[in-house]
Amino acid sequence: MSSTMAGQADIRVLVIDDHPASLELLESALARPGIEVLTAQTPELGLELVRDRRPQIVLTDLMMPNISGLEVLKRVMDIDPSIDVILMTAHYSTETAVEAIKNGASDYLNKPVSLTVIRDRIANLANAARQKRRALQLEEEVLANAEFEGIIGNSPVMWETFSKIKRIAPHYRTVLVTGETGTGKDLVAQALHSLSPVSRGRLVVLNCSAVVETLFESELFGHIKGSFTGAANDKPGLIEQAHGGTLFLDEIGDMPLSTQAKLLRVLQNQEVLRVGSVSPRKVDIRVIAATHRDLRAAIAERAFREDLFYRLSMVEIRVPRLVERQGDLSLLTRHFLAKFSQQYGKPLRGISRRAEILLARHDFRGNVRELENIIGHAAMMATGDILDSPDMPEYLRLYHEHHSQQPQPGEAPAGSMADGPPSTLDSIEEQERLLVRRALEEANGNQSQAARILRIGRDALRYKMKKYGFEGSTFQIQ
Repeated sequence: MSSTMAGQADIRVLVIDDHPASLELLESALARPGIEVLTAQTPELGLELVRDRRPQIVLTDLMMPNISGLEVLKRVMDIDPSIDVILMTAHYSTETAVEAIKNGASDYLNKPVSLTVIRDRIANLANAARQKRRALQLEEEVLANAEFEGIIGNSPVMWETFSKIKRIAPHYRTVLVTGETGTGKDLVAQALHSLSPVSRGRLVVLNCSAVVETLFESELFGHIKGSFTGAANDKPGLIEQAHGGTLFLDEIGDMPLSTQAKLLRVLQNQEVLRVGSVSPRKVDIRVIAATHRDLRAAIAERAFREDLFYRLSMVEIRVPRLVERQGDLSLLTRHFLAKFSQQYGKPLRGISRRAEILLARHDFRGNVRELENIIGHAAMMATGDILDSPDMPEYLRLYHEHHSQQPQPGEAPAGSMADGPPSTLDSIEEQERLLVRRALEEANGNQSQAARILRIGRDALRYKMKKYGFEGSTFQIQ
């Protein structure tokens, strides 16, 4: 059955309840302009409607014959994890509430539920769905304009980086690019070369950390026939190959000291001497060096030449970490989603709320490269068109579960063994403690609002706050 108020509906709500009277009441109460209400008296029919009609919101009873509301939730998440699911029950259980939230439920309501409360929840979720739809459209437009020479970014720190690249590119002879592993130093090097006067020349790349030390000089400077065992022919090095273009020395902090001295002479004289040769050759090259190491500390440890450092670092570009450009996270996620959707031939259209939370709370020590690997993994594992938390790498899910259970200031550590092994009661109380904390965080510490979220009185909330050591704590959504 379906009902729609006048006007074109852009939000579809499905109500599943095995009581016809409840179903009719909810259908009548939820019908609003812009909202189409579908109803199902059995979970089986409800799941068919989820597959066929793809509602944005599902409101389901918890206790039903054959298939429980929790099982409906799990199956809905399997079909489309972007759907918001609200569970209703006359038999409230802290354990069930926690399990429902963990499995992707948007809310868990205790019967009898006020029709005003249900209308408000549905209205809020409907507005959120509309806003997300508009945000995705806007994100697509922003993404199309947020690419600079192959680098994705729309945050102030990246605007500053792009501006610096544009000012430096026409003039540099040497540039030092610094930043943590995975930040995209190679993309900055590519951008500098592409915008330079020698962009038609070659960009020759040497990863200094991947070269055997005994072969370093031959690889970089070249050699002449017979200069060492195995040198059967004359061979130009990478410096000569970069003549008229750019030489990119990645991870220059791993270059041997002996090679550093010879590189310095190349930069000073713009000429190269092959191994075994006495006749230098003139070269015209620009050099970009990159490193994740602290070269100033390496100088102090006599692991890097100070004179070479100052020759390379006349201009330095520091590439920011991903945590410094959090505003770019959703753009980068969308970029990689499109990339792997095409690469794997899968019509991927988005990422679920649960997966978004995993990404938003992760510290990304591997920076943009780690995000790319995570989205690539999830895209490969996804069976539907929405990336969900089960598609994410196991380490990310375990990291999130571990950190979500860490005690906050003023809290006792979860699972403490001080009073003996944990019991079933300990487990239930720990789940209740988490629910109370989450409600306080949602309400930003407002006790009246938190009590309403938990559907308990303020006195009961104060008792639980005292019980779990929350008195005097400051709660804000992270």
